[in-house]
Amino acid sequence: MSESHRILIILNPVAGKGKAGERQHDIEAMLAASGLDFSLVKTERVGHATEIARAAGSQGYGIVVAAGGDGTVNEVVNGLMASREALTAGGVVPVLGSLPVGRGNDFAYGADLPATLDEAVAVLARGVQRPLDVGLVRGGDYPAGKYFANGMGVGFDTIVGLEAAKMKHVHGFMAYVLGALRTFAAFPKAPYVHMTYDGQGLEQACTQISIMNGKRMGGTFFMAPDAENHDGRLDLCIAEQLNRREMVDLMVRYTKGTQAGHAKVRTMSASRLEISAPDGGLIVHADGETVCIDGHSLEVECVAGALSMICDPGRTARA
Repeated sequence: MSESHRILIILNPVAGKGKAGERQHDIEAMLAASGLDFSLVKTERVGHATEIARAAGSQGYGIVVAAGGDGTVNEVVNGLMASREALTAGGVVPVLGSLPVGRGNDFAYGADLPATLDEAVAVLARGVQRPLDVGLVRGGDYPAGKYFANGMGVGFDTIVGLEAAKMKHVHGFMAYVLGALRTFAAFPKAPYVHMTYDGQGLEQACTQISIMNGKRMGGTFFMAPDAENHDGRLDLCIAEQLNRREMVDLMVRYTKGTQAGHAKVRTMSASRLEISAPDGGLIVHADGETVCIDGHSLEVECVAGALSMICDPGRTARA
Protein backbone atom coordinates (compact mmCIF):
# COMPACT_ATOMS: atom_id res chain seq x y z
CA MET A 1 0.00 0.00 0.00
CA SER A 2 1.37 3.42 -0.92
CA GLU A 3 2.32 5.97 1.71
CA SER A 4 -0.64 8.15 0.71
CA HIS A 5 -2.96 5.36 1.88
CA ARG A 6 -1.39 4.82 5.29
CA ILE A 7 -4.13 5.28 7.86
CA LEU A 8 -3.82 6.73 11.34
CA ILE A 9 -6.72 5.93 13.67
CA ILE A 10 -7.08 8.46 16.49
CA LEU A 11 -9.23 6.75 19.12
CA ASN A 12 -10.73 8.75 21.94
CA PRO A 13 -11.23 6.04 24.59
CA VAL A 14 -13.53 8.17 26.75
CA ALA A 15 -15.94 9.08 23.93
CA GLY A 16 -19.44 7.81 24.43
CA LYS A 17 -18.84 7.69 28.19
CA GLY A 18 -16.06 5.15 27.64
CA LYS A 19 -17.83 2.92 25.12
CA ALA A 20 -15.46 4.01 22.33
CA GLY A 21 -12.50 2.59 24.22
CA GLU A 22 -14.33 -0.71 24.61
CA ARG A 23 -14.49 -0.97 20.80
CA GLN A 24 -10.72 -0.82 20.28
CA HIS A 25 -10.37 -4.58 19.70
CA ASP A 26 -13.31 -4.56 17.26
CA ILE A 27 -11.85 -1.62 15.37
CA GLU A 28 -8.42 -3.23 15.03
CA ALA A 29 -9.88 -6.60 14.04
CA MET A 30 -12.17 -5.14 11.38
CA LEU A 31 -9.45 -2.94 9.90
CA ALA A 32 -7.01 -5.85 9.78
CA ALA A 33 -9.62 -8.08 8.13
CA SER A 34 -10.10 -5.39 5.48
CA GLY A 35 -6.40 -5.47 4.65
CA LEU A 36 -5.82 -1.84 5.59
CA ASP A 37 -2.40 -0.48 6.55
CA PHE A 38 -3.12 1.34 9.79
CA SER A 39 -1.74 2.46 13.11
CA LEU A 40 -3.91 3.27 16.11
CA VAL A 41 -3.15 5.79 18.82
CA LYS A 42 -5.34 6.64 21.81
CA THR A 43 -5.82 10.18 23.04
CA GLU A 44 -4.79 10.97 26.59
CA ARG A 45 -6.28 14.43 27.24
CA VAL A 46 -8.40 17.20 25.81
CA GLY A 47 -6.74 18.62 22.70
CA HIS A 48 -4.51 15.59 22.17
CA ALA A 49 -6.32 14.54 18.98
CA THR A 50 -5.60 17.97 17.49
CA GLU A 51 -1.89 17.58 18.21
CA ILE A 52 -1.77 14.09 16.72
CA ALA A 53 -3.72 15.05 13.59
CA ARG A 54 -1.58 18.10 12.98
CA ALA A 55 1.60 16.00 12.85
CA ALA A 56 0.12 13.06 10.91
CA GLY A 57 0.90 14.32 7.42
CA SER A 58 4.57 14.90 8.18
CA GLN A 59 4.70 11.35 9.54
CA GLY A 60 3.60 9.90 6.22
CA TYR A 61 -0.08 9.27 6.89
CA GLY A 62 -2.47 9.97 4.03
CA ILE A 63 -5.70 9.37 5.98
CA VAL A 64 -6.50 10.39 9.55
CA VAL A 65 -9.56 8.77 11.10
CA ALA A 66 -11.45 10.23 14.07
CA ALA A 67 -12.69 7.27 16.11
CA GLY A 68 -15.04 8.74 18.69
CA GLY A 69 -17.87 11.25 18.71
CA ASP A 70 -18.36 14.78 17.47
CA GLY A 71 -15.81 16.20 19.91
CA THR A 72 -13.16 13.86 18.52
CA VAL A 73 -14.02 14.84 14.94
CA ASN A 74 -13.78 18.50 15.94
CA GLU A 75 -10.31 18.06 17.41
CA VAL A 76 -9.07 16.10 14.40
CA VAL A 77 -10.49 18.68 11.98
CA ASN A 78 -8.75 21.48 13.89
CA GLY A 79 -5.50 19.53 13.69
CA LEU A 80 -5.85 18.94 9.96
CA MET A 81 -6.71 22.59 9.37
CA ALA A 82 -3.61 23.63 11.36
CA SER A 83 -1.61 21.30 9.12
CA ARG A 84 -3.23 22.90 6.08
CA GLU A 85 -2.26 26.40 7.26
CA ALA A 86 1.34 25.32 7.82
CA LEU A 87 1.58 23.42 4.54
CA THR A 88 4.79 23.88 2.56
CA ALA A 89 5.30 23.36 -1.14
CA GLY A 90 4.74 19.75 -2.13
CA GLY A 91 3.00 18.87 1.13
CA VAL A 92 -0.37 17.18 1.35
CA VAL A 93 -3.01 17.44 4.06
CA PRO A 94 -4.31 14.00 5.08
CA VAL A 95 -7.84 12.99 4.20
CA LEU A 96 -10.38 12.85 7.05
CA GLY A 97 -12.09 9.58 7.94
CA SER A 98 -14.63 8.84 10.65
CA LEU A 99 -15.54 5.84 12.76
CA PRO A 100 -18.62 6.98 14.72
CA VAL A 101 -18.23 5.27 18.09
CA GLY A 102 -19.20 8.24 20.25
CA ARG A 103 -22.50 9.40 21.69
CA GLY A 104 -24.26 11.74 19.26
CA ASN A 105 -22.29 11.13 16.04
CA ASP A 106 -24.02 14.07 14.39
CA PHE A 107 -21.10 14.75 12.05
CA ALA A 108 -21.29 11.23 10.64
CA TYR A 109 -25.04 11.57 10.11
CA GLY A 110 -24.69 14.90 8.31
CA ALA A 111 -21.85 13.53 6.19
CA ASP A 112 -24.06 10.63 5.03
CA LEU A 113 -21.83 8.06 6.74
CA PRO A 114 -23.18 4.80 8.16
CA ALA A 115 -23.88 4.56 11.88
CA THR A 116 -22.54 1.05 12.51
CA LEU A 117 -18.85 0.27 12.93
CA ASP A 118 -18.69 -2.54 10.39
CA GLU A 119 -20.30 -0.40 7.68
CA ALA A 120 -18.03 2.54 8.54
CA VAL A 121 -14.95 0.32 8.19
CA ALA A 122 -16.23 -0.88 4.82
CA VAL A 123 -16.55 2.74 3.67
CA LEU A 124 -13.00 3.41 4.85
CA ALA A 125 -11.74 0.37 2.96
CA ARG A 126 -13.34 1.57 -0.29
CA GLY A 127 -11.56 4.90 0.12
CA VAL A 128 -13.83 7.09 -2.02
CA GLN A 129 -13.19 10.78 -1.37
CA ARG A 130 -15.06 14.06 -1.75
CA PRO A 131 -14.51 17.66 -0.57
CA LEU A 132 -15.54 18.76 2.91
CA ASP A 133 -16.41 22.32 3.91
CA VAL A 134 -15.26 23.46 7.34
CA GLY A 135 -16.77 26.24 9.44
CA LEU A 136 -14.61 28.87 11.15
CA VAL A 137 -15.73 31.05 14.07
CA ARG A 138 -13.78 33.97 15.50
CA GLY A 139 -14.76 35.54 18.81
CA GLY A 140 -15.27 34.75 22.47
CA ASP A 141 -12.56 32.44 23.76
CA TYR A 142 -11.20 32.04 20.21
CA PRO A 143 -10.35 35.49 18.80
CA ALA A 144 -7.88 33.85 16.40
CA GLY A 145 -10.52 31.35 15.31
CA LYS A 146 -11.78 27.83 15.92
CA TYR A 147 -12.90 25.40 13.24
CA PHE A 148 -16.04 23.30 13.42
CA ALA A 149 -17.19 20.36 11.34
CA ASN A 150 -20.88 19.97 12.17
CA GLY A 151 -22.37 23.17 13.53
CA MET A 152 -22.68 26.04 15.97
CA GLY A 153 -25.44 27.05 18.32
CA VAL A 154 -26.15 30.46 19.81
CA GLY A 155 -28.59 30.70 22.70
CA PHE A 156 -31.05 28.08 23.85
CA ASP A 157 -29.45 24.89 22.53
CA THR A 158 -26.05 25.90 23.92
CA ILE A 159 -27.55 26.34 27.38
CA VAL A 160 -29.26 22.95 27.06
CA GLY A 161 -25.95 21.35 26.13
CA LEU A 162 -24.18 22.93 29.08
CA GLU A 163 -26.90 21.66 31.42
CA ALA A 164 -26.76 18.18 29.87
CA ALA A 165 -22.99 18.06 30.33
CA LYS A 166 -23.43 18.56 34.08
CA MET A 167 -25.29 15.26 34.41
CA LYS A 168 -23.08 12.39 35.55
CA HIS A 169 -25.55 9.50 35.49
CA VAL A 170 -27.83 10.39 32.58
CA HIS A 171 -26.57 10.17 29.02
CA GLY A 172 -27.68 10.53 25.42
CA PHE A 173 -31.07 11.88 24.47
CA MET A 174 -32.40 11.87 28.05
CA ALA A 175 -29.57 14.15 29.17
CA TYR A 176 -30.68 16.68 26.55
CA VAL A 177 -34.32 16.31 27.61
CA LEU A 178 -33.46 17.00 31.25
CA GLY A 179 -31.11 19.78 30.20
CA ALA A 180 -33.95 21.34 28.24
CA LEU A 181 -36.27 21.13 31.25
CA ARG A 182 -33.71 22.91 33.41
CA THR A 183 -33.28 25.56 30.73
CA PHE A 184 -37.03 26.02 30.48
CA ALA A 185 -37.20 26.58 34.22
CA ALA A 186 -34.72 29.46 34.02
CA PHE A 187 -35.60 30.53 30.44
CA PRO A 188 -33.07 33.36 30.10
CA LYS A 189 -33.98 36.46 28.14
CA ALA A 190 -33.18 36.31 24.43
CA PRO A 191 -30.30 38.66 23.50
CA TYR A 192 -30.91 41.39 20.94
CA VAL A 193 -28.61 40.75 17.99
CA HIS A 194 -27.46 42.49 14.86
CA MET A 195 -26.66 40.02 12.09
CA THR A 196 -25.32 40.44 8.59
CA TYR A 197 -25.06 37.53 6.19
CA ASP A 198 -23.89 37.72 2.60
CA GLY A 199 -24.74 41.41 2.43
CA GLN A 200 -28.17 41.14 4.08
CA GLY A 201 -29.11 42.34 7.55
CA LEU A 202 -31.27 41.25 10.47
CA GLU A 203 -31.93 42.88 13.85
CA GLN A 204 -34.08 41.21 16.49
CA ALA A 205 -34.09 39.36 19.78
CA CYS A 206 -33.13 35.75 19.08
CA THR A 207 -33.87 32.81 21.36
CA GLN A 208 -31.73 30.57 19.20
CA ILE A 209 -29.46 30.72 16.17
CA SER A 210 -28.15 27.52 14.59
CA ILE A 211 -25.31 27.72 12.06
CA MET A 212 -25.00 24.34 10.44
CA ASN A 213 -22.52 22.56 8.21
CA GLY A 214 -24.24 19.26 8.98
CA LYS A 215 -27.88 18.38 9.44
CA ARG A 216 -28.37 17.49 13.12
CA MET A 217 -27.38 18.36 16.69
CA GLY A 218 -27.76 16.55 19.98
CA GLY A 219 -28.38 13.24 18.25
CA THR A 220 -32.03 14.16 17.72
CA PHE A 221 -32.56 17.75 16.60
CA PHE A 222 -32.55 18.34 12.84
CA MET A 223 -31.57 21.99 12.81
CA ALA A 224 -30.81 21.95 9.06
CA PRO A 225 -32.27 18.80 7.52
CA ASP A 226 -31.32 19.83 3.97
CA ALA A 227 -27.75 20.94 4.70
CA GLU A 228 -24.85 19.55 2.67
CA ASN A 229 -21.34 19.88 4.05
CA HIS A 230 -19.79 20.22 0.61
CA ASP A 231 -21.86 23.01 -0.99
CA GLY A 232 -19.76 25.97 0.14
CA ARG A 233 -22.45 27.38 2.44
CA LEU A 234 -23.67 27.18 6.03
CA ASP A 235 -27.38 26.64 6.71
CA LEU A 236 -28.98 29.02 9.23
CA CYS A 237 -32.01 28.44 11.43
CA ILE A 238 -32.96 31.55 13.41
CA ALA A 239 -35.72 31.64 16.01
CA GLU A 240 -36.85 35.05 17.23
CA GLN A 241 -37.87 35.65 20.84
CA LEU A 242 -40.17 32.84 22.00
CA ASN A 243 -42.13 32.03 25.11
CA ARG A 244 -41.94 28.60 26.76
CA ARG A 245 -44.94 27.17 24.93
CA GLU A 246 -43.60 28.30 21.57
CA MET A 247 -40.17 26.85 22.36
CA VAL A 248 -41.67 23.46 23.26
CA ASP A 249 -43.54 23.43 19.96
CA LEU A 250 -40.38 24.36 18.08
CA MET A 251 -38.31 21.66 19.77
CA VAL A 252 -40.83 19.06 18.65
CA ARG A 253 -40.49 20.40 15.13
CA TYR A 254 -36.70 20.18 15.38
CA THR A 255 -36.95 16.44 16.09
CA LYS A 256 -38.78 16.09 12.77
CA GLY A 257 -36.90 18.75 10.82
CA THR A 258 -40.17 20.59 10.06
CA GLN A 259 -39.37 24.03 11.51
CA ALA A 260 -39.15 25.75 8.11
CA GLY A 261 -42.26 27.86 7.63
CA HIS A 262 -42.83 28.42 11.35
CA ALA A 263 -44.03 32.02 11.88
CA LYS A 264 -41.10 32.85 14.16
CA VAL A 265 -38.34 30.93 12.39
CA ARG A 266 -36.19 31.99 9.46
CA THR A 267 -34.11 29.55 7.46
CA MET A 268 -31.50 30.54 4.91
CA SER A 269 -27.90 29.85 3.96
CA ALA A 270 -24.78 31.98 3.87
CA SER A 271 -21.08 31.71 3.15
CA ARG A 272 -20.18 34.32 5.77
CA LEU A 273 -21.97 36.09 8.64
CA GLU A 274 -21.35 38.43 11.53
CA ILE A 275 -23.34 38.49 14.76
CA SER A 276 -23.14 41.21 17.38
CA ALA A 277 -25.02 41.72 20.62
CA PRO A 278 -24.53 45.30 21.92
CA ASP A 279 -25.64 44.29 25.42
CA GLY A 280 -23.81 40.94 25.41
CA GLY A 281 -25.52 37.69 26.25
CA LEU A 282 -24.27 35.47 23.41
CA ILE A 283 -23.92 31.91 24.71
CA VAL A 284 -22.23 29.91 21.97
CA HIS A 285 -20.91 26.44 21.23
CA ALA A 286 -19.17 24.98 18.19
CA ASP A 287 -19.45 21.19 17.84
CA GLY A 288 -20.40 21.06 21.51
CA GLU A 289 -17.34 23.03 22.68
CA THR A 290 -18.05 26.32 24.46
CA VAL A 291 -17.00 29.40 22.48
CA CYS A 292 -18.34 32.01 24.93
CA ILE A 293 -20.96 32.41 27.65
CA ASP A 294 -21.46 36.19 27.46
CA GLY A 295 -20.17 37.17 24.05
CA HIS A 296 -20.62 40.43 22.18
CA SER A 297 -19.54 39.60 18.63
CA LEU A 298 -18.77 36.68 16.34
CA GLU A 299 -17.52 36.26 12.79
CA VAL A 300 -18.38 32.99 11.07
CA GLU A 301 -17.44 31.73 7.63
CA CYS A 302 -17.58 28.61 5.54
CA VAL A 303 -14.17 27.51 4.28
CA ALA A 304 -15.36 25.77 1.14
CA GLY A 305 -13.65 22.50 0.24
CA ALA A 306 -11.10 22.99 3.00
CA LEU A 307 -10.47 19.27 3.45
CA SER A 308 -11.16 15.97 1.75
CA MET A 309 -13.07 13.19 3.49
CA ILE A 310 -13.72 9.50 2.99
CA CYS A 311 -17.37 9.23 1.94
CA ASP A 312 -20.02 6.66 1.16
CA PRO A 313 -21.07 7.48 -2.42
CA GLY A 314 -24.11 5.26 -2.17
CA ARG A 315 -25.52 7.11 0.83
CA THR A 316 -24.58 10.48 -0.64
CA ALA A 317 -26.52 9.63 -3.79
CA ARG A 318 -29.58 8.65 -1.73
CA ALA A 319 -29.44 11.73 0.56
